[in-house]
Amino acid sequence: MTDQRLAHLYELLSSSGADAVAFNPGPTMLYLTDLHFHLMERPTVLLVATGKTPVLVLPELESGKVAGSRIPLSAITFNDNPATWPDVFQKVLKGMELTQGRVLVEANQMRFLEIDLLKRAAPGLEFVSGGSVLTALRIQKDASEIAAMKKAVQIAQAALQATLNQFKTGMTEKEIASELMIQLYRAGSGEELPFMPIVASGPNSANPHAVPTERKVQPGDLLLIDYGASYNNYYSDLTRTFAVGGISPELKKIYAAVMGANEAGRLAGAPGVQAGKIDQAARKIIDVAGYGAYFTHRTGHGLGMESHEEPYMFGENSLVLREGMVYTVEPGIYMEGVGGVRIEDNIVVTASGCESLSDFPRELTVIGG
Repeated sequence: MTDQRLAHLYELLSSSGADAVAFNPGPTMLYLTDLHFHLMERPTVLLVATGKTPVLVLPELESGKVAGSRIPLSAITFNDNPATWPDVFQKVLKGMELTQGRVLVEANQMRFLEIDLLKRAAPGLEFVSGGSVLTALRIQKDASEIAAMKKAVQIAQAALQATLNQFKTGMTEKEIASELMIQLYRAGSGEELPFMPIVASGPNSANPHAVPTERKVQPGDLLLIDYGASYNNYYSDLTRTFAVGGISPELKKIYAAVMGANEAGRLAGAPGVQAGKIDQAARKIIDVAGYGAYFTHRTGHGLGMESHEEPYMFGENSLVLREGMVYTVEPGIYMEGVGGVRIEDNIVVTASGCESLSDFPRELTVIGG
């Protein structure tokens, strides 16, 4: 019996008119096989062609992993002498009767190393971006995937609360980030986090992708924390912004606008709604509040085995939301030299609407003093 995920890929491949798809180690290979590989100086490629058993080309030292594959596959190994690799790839492609035709690849994942070996082995092959074909493979999550993401959210929220319990005014951004990472692992996160936590205070919080510094958190600051956890290879991605003691009336106004935008974005999703409508709903609140020029990024992005994947929530995106899609809603206002606010939740599209996987308090919370 063909694995459901592999069967779906065969269907997508057949409808695309392409002859095969080639994967590097990464989320999609993991999704299909349950096998963990990392990109290194040795090539690793999974080749899937319609009507044929998938072939995994990999280094001999990795061969012990193959028995754990969730899909049937043929494993072809090679030694550490690069001079032997072209012959191995040539034999693999001939054995698959794959010497001509179109091969799909993931544009953001496939390396020159593997493509060069495949091209040299079969000059008649044309390599093209898999685009929407490969996006369709993973964009709708099943119940087990959503359950893993919900657990990743719960772990992240527990870690944030534990970190806040340790917070003291005067801690540096780096100290807070370090504490948060410790708490993420204590709460049960997998070893691979979606990204290093963003901890930004005061004027630093006006940089959406700030890196934690030695700056000490001071009374009157906004403290922005953007982070996530992993569980069974799936990620969460959350942001909360806190007031350190009393903050200015303008910062309170900014916070209220972002909280309203977050609520509007969270409520806007449902099957059949265009992704761009999520951005439009959130952006309208901030525009009306007079801060539109300071909301400088899209409202959100898809989430799953990657911290950023389809669908992307920007105003012009006509992609139609469907049950099982998961994305973030994270509007923000960033005023240089003053501070920034972002409130981010993880949303799943349900059969009749949408549900927030995250429920950490969104109201302005004062910490320290």
